[in-house]
Amino acid sequence: MTVKKFNLPDVGEGLTEAEVVAWKVKPGDTVAINDVLCEIETAKSLVELPSPFAGTVTELLVEEGITVEVGTAIIAVSDNQPGDAGPVTQAPASAPAADAPLYGKLPADTDNGENGPAGGPLVGSGPKADAVKRRARKRPAGTGEATTVAENAEGTVQDHQAVLAAQAAQAPVPHRPTSARAAVAPVTQAPEVTTSEGTAPGVSTAQTAASRGAAISGTISGLVNKVLAKPPVRKFARDLGIDLADVVATGQRGEVTREDLVSYQAQRDAELDQAESFWGASKKPQDQRIERVPVKGVRKATAKAMVESAFTAPHVSIFVDVDASRTMEFVKRLKVSRDFEGIKVSPLLILAKAVIWAAARNPSVNATWVENADGNGGAEIQIKHFMNLGIAAATPRGLMVPNIKDAQDLSLKELALALNDLATKARAGKTQPAEMQGGSLTITNIGALGIDTGTPIINPGEVAIIAFGTIKQKPWVLDGEVIPRWITTLGGSFDHRVVDGDLSARFMADVAAILEEPALLLD
Repeated sequence: MTVKKFNLPDVGEGLTEAEVVAWKVKPGDTVAINDVLCEIETAKSLVELPSPFAGTVTELLVEEGITVEVGTAIIAVSDNQPGDAGPVTQAPASAPAADAPLYGKLPADTDNGENGPAGGPLVGSGPKADAVKRRARKRPAGTGEATTVAENAEGTVQDHQAVLAAQAAQAPVPHRPTSARAAVAPVTQAPEVTTSEGTAPGVSTAQTAASRGAAISGTISGLVNKVLAKPPVRKFARDLGIDLADVVATGQRGEVTREDLVSYQAQRDAELDQAESFWGASKKPQDQRIERVPVKGVRKATAKAMVESAFTAPHVSIFVDVDASRTMEFVKRLKVSRDFEGIKVSPLLILAKAVIWAAARNPSVNATWVENADGNGGAEIQIKHFMNLGIAAATPRGLMVPNIKDAQDLSLKELALALNDLATKARAGKTQPAEMQGGSLTITNIGALGIDTGTPIINPGEVAIIAFGTIKQKPWVLDGEVIPRWITTLGGSFDHRVVDGDLSARFMADVAAILEEPALLLD
């Protein structure tokens, strides 16, 4: 039996350490290549670590919550079952075990964040629930005329025995308005009924109904009260320990959506924060009432980056109030458009498009200041002819800024889909390190948290960041009259080494112009 040790890889292009957050296997478990071994938290994100070996887990070499350096052995895997004296079974040719797997990129994430843990509030927007799809299946042969049972996307299907029982009672099968319906063919022959004495052929319909009345009632009641939800949503609820029946459904057809679960979890966390007992027992000395939270992972990296940014790049901030009434009308029209059906649309989409448009008119805001670029102490400004648009996201692990690559090439619909995907991954903790690298300009949507405006700190490697405040109805003077309008405040911070007052003002004015009149995007 050969035992192989798996060393912690560098999953983030130069990261030096990571914390083992949670093991997904235990000693004695059999694993295949690419099975998830554990979750690790790097300085940039939470990452699932796949197995490079196939075999049996013999030992976990690092405990949960421990931070280790890249290259440290974290798990031991044997290539055959313990106690097996026979020859070692070779892995199939299509999936050979690798002694030294090539890491740099993890396998592509294919579930779009559907099964991850709930995150904190995303400074952005999430996806809208897809329309519930239905497919039909037929009743097994040999049970009379074929009965078609409709099954919706969440896998809910009427119990076959309940259908037979309802047929025996010569009554229609009840159904929920938003769930599956069963088309039941008439019964042409009384079915056999199994009793405690055996099988009694030809039992009358009335007797069958009477003997099964209670069971029918209970089964149909359970079907009627079944909560609608798709399989990924059901798994997400199980992972969170949430009973779907306790969640208020907001889906188009009465189904519970992922957003419903996130909202419910946030509310539940708020109710369980034990604020009344937060201050602790006053009889204890104060030095025993101090909670110490280690700074590590994303929080540690963010703190370091923000300090360097704040004290390296000379920040200048400006603000502008914007009448976003036409943006609100435009968003409302998009929501009912066929082209945007099933896509979450918010004013953030229009702001993102406005920032891309304004950056093309003021290129120096989409740049990087590089020290010692020539190796002789000189600096240079690198203006980027592409837009990797960052959207700041607040998560329990700290601030993350994933970005949308080449956002300038996306149509309005494609940009909306990209924002939805970014939001889903950030909430679920599925954002990969590569998705947070190479940003060129960032938006932080503090308005989603009810804040009017702020002075954000520039994301390292960039020279501009826009804070999008809440949109509220306020009195506004228009054509000499005071009328209620939808008003928001934009705040912008700029690296004064690259962006001077004139340039920052023109850029902010261009962004404001799009929010005031989205039709300018058609030019």
